[in-house]
Amino acid sequence: MIGPTPFTVLVAGAVVAWSISTGQATPASKGADSNKQAARGEAVYLDECARCHSETLTGTEFGPALAGREFVRSWTGKSVSDMFVRVRDTMPIDGPGRLSAQQTADVVAFILRENKINVGDQPLAAGADALKTIAIANNAAPAAVAHPSSEKNSEWRYWGGDGATTHYSPLAQIDRTNVKNLKLVWRWKSENFGPRPDDNWKVTPLMVGGVLYFTAGSSRDVVAADAVTGQTLWTFHIDEGSRGRRAPNRGPGGRGLSYWSDGRGDERLIYVSLGYELIELNARTGRPIAGFGKDGVVDLWEGFDQTKVPKEGDFSLTSPPAVVRNVIVVGAALGGGTGGRDFIAGFPRGFDVRTGKRLWVFRTIPGPGDFGNETWEKDSWAYTGHTGSWGPMSVDEELGYAYLPIETPTNDYYGGARPGNGLFGNSLVCVDATTGRRVWHFQLTHHDIWDYDIPAAANLADITVNGRSVKALAQVTKQGFVFAFDRVTGAPLWPIEERAAPPSGVPGEKAAATQRVPTKPAPFDIQGVREDDLIDLTPELREQALAIVRQYDHGPLYTPPSERGTIFMPGVGGGASWSGAAWDPETGLYYVTTQRLPFAITLRQWAPYTSDRYVGRAQYLPGPQGLPLFKPPWGSVVAIDMSSGEHRWRAPVGSGHGSLIRQLNISERLGWPTRSFALVTKSLLLVVQSGYQSNPRPAPTATERRVFDLNVLEPRLYAYDKATGALLAEVPLPANASGAPMTYLSGGKQYIAIPVGGANVPEELIAVALP
Repeated sequence: MIGPTPFTVLVAGAVVAWSISTGQATPASKGADSNKQAARGEAVYLDECARCHSETLTGTEFGPALAGREFVRSWTGKSVSDMFVRVRDTMPIDGPGRLSAQQTADVVAFILRENKINVGDQPLAAGADALKTIAIANNAAPAAVAHPSSEKNSEWRYWGGDGATTHYSPLAQIDRTNVKNLKLVWRWKSENFGPRPDDNWKVTPLMVGGVLYFTAGSSRDVVAADAVTGQTLWTFHIDEGSRGRRAPNRGPGGRGLSYWSDGRGDERLIYVSLGYELIELNARTGRPIAGFGKDGVVDLWEGFDQTKVPKEGDFSLTSPPAVVRNVIVVGAALGGGTGGRDFIAGFPRGFDVRTGKRLWVFRTIPGPGDFGNETWEKDSWAYTGHTGSWGPMSVDEELGYAYLPIETPTNDYYGGARPGNGLFGNSLVCVDATTGRRVWHFQLTHHDIWDYDIPAAANLADITVNGRSVKALAQVTKQGFVFAFDRVTGAPLWPIEERAAPPSGVPGEKAAATQRVPTKPAPFDIQGVREDDLIDLTPELREQALAIVRQYDHGPLYTPPSERGTIFMPGVGGGASWSGAAWDPETGLYYVTTQRLPFAITLRQWAPYTSDRYVGRAQYLPGPQGLPLFKPPWGSVVAIDMSSGEHRWRAPVGSGHGSLIRQLNISERLGWPTRSFALVTKSLLLVVQSGYQSNPRPAPTATERRVFDLNVLEPRLYAYDKATGALLAEVPLPANASGAPMTYLSGGKQYIAIPVGGANVPEELIAVALP
């Protein structure tokens, strides 16, 4: 039995006390006239409002719930006058303003009665002015049963599902018995948003209150769409001129945006524009928040605390900002990772969510007197740039911490101009989001010269290790590691060793003598180049693979780049990519998607274009006859038990059956060597995959760029058994995925939304559901 929950309602300055227990209201006073008014309001509601909000006020696909925990929270601190105005001006949807003042007051009285909010024994006056002295005050969440349509666990309020970036949802309407029956239910097209179609749309929408929110198009507009029908509700566009047009093209539509609410009806969307401006919008109207920055915009070119001046083309940010309590944490994505010393540093910063005031800046290249400055030898801190945080971030709301994945310093493949380990490059940094104070950090790669920056958000989970409950954090990397920590203290869950690494033979370069290697979990993909790992589907293919490898320098993981060219395995795209991993509280398993994409990196002297001595060129290195260079599975998902650090299973993602494989009569699934994205629900592991090279063609040279064609690579939604990795179903999609999927419940039905397309295929956001 849930005990009484106290509420108060101010009526004309007097406090009227009341309380509720589950299923029963006990108001301090209750008048017949107010009951009659609520009864009249119920009749009006059933005639005018129920078709959108349901007869029981629980909401439908056309309108949100008007009863329950979330509804009451949204009105806490507001007046009944505010509710009167809202009903008067917005209801019914097909004719706002159609209700008379008396009908409006009666409907408000009915809504208040159904939420067990008592405003005394007198009827509500038929006008907003007469209601100004009546304010709703909520001292605790109501104990009444919450309506499923308003529950947070039926929504998707963060890019990764939650602040912990678990990519998990407890929804189970779609399960192993019916997932094969999923059908396409709507398609939202992005091609008309912006001056040209976006060819690399990485977005994952949010869903709050029956509305999907996402960024779209080559101009990165913000869109609100109906979660059931995909119908556009409103859009927001900002014209930044050449500043937006010249932004680094890292997927112009972006990965999405962030959501914040005070729990009392103030709901905001937060995103970073192409031209690197921080913008807040009213989630209901799409209009800029007037009190935030200047007319809803904070110029992120300002407040970097550096002598270098930003210029067009330097900055953008494809990932959504992180929101921790009332602080927005913003990273940066910079252009020219192979450039010289003129690039600015992308220091992460914190901003007040209500005003846009800058609260702090974290110097990822520490200056004199700062912690870590000594790791920048020969005063290289003074001119080195980058070290931004371009990927998604994770947050712990309870602790108030944000976990920042920091990228490589300038430049990506040659560190001769920046001797030393270079904190906080390639580091995971935990900061107090209120102050920006560093709580702990861990540098995953010393003196990076492989572009092994941290691509993905950390995954936060509470697990048990050796009988001890731990607030844990797992960080996947491009090079195929999972680094696991106590997220409160930064202490490793299992030993992490400093192991000797190969030296560099390039003039001016001094590679780090050691690199950090976790003892658990084991690497989730091939590391370094060994002959035993090369493709061997036939003896001829193996000999051809050996011939390719002999053209380059190669060796174990962390073999440095060279002027001849060095094979990196995993390549700069991973291993793990920005798609990251997913955590499953049902099985206790950690699901990592990985791809076997070797790259060849060649250093060249390129004085006209860089002030450093060398610049690197990275190219995907295909294997014999256009097949991958290494053994399958070329793309896979790996399940890791994070309580023990042991691998449980690996499953290919996709068949991998191109024309040559079919000629070889190979039936086993080999996987496609492309980025894939995992989504976990209560009953399923769901994976989608991006596209691959097009029709059969001569094997590309080491300097030739791959051609992507998303029409031809098995566009599927794959459903796996979470415990065993058995493939349960393949659901056809219109095109391959370009970003991470998400799921939500709206109107009583579970949906899965997926961005698809890219390159030569117009980008779309699609939704699948059961018939």
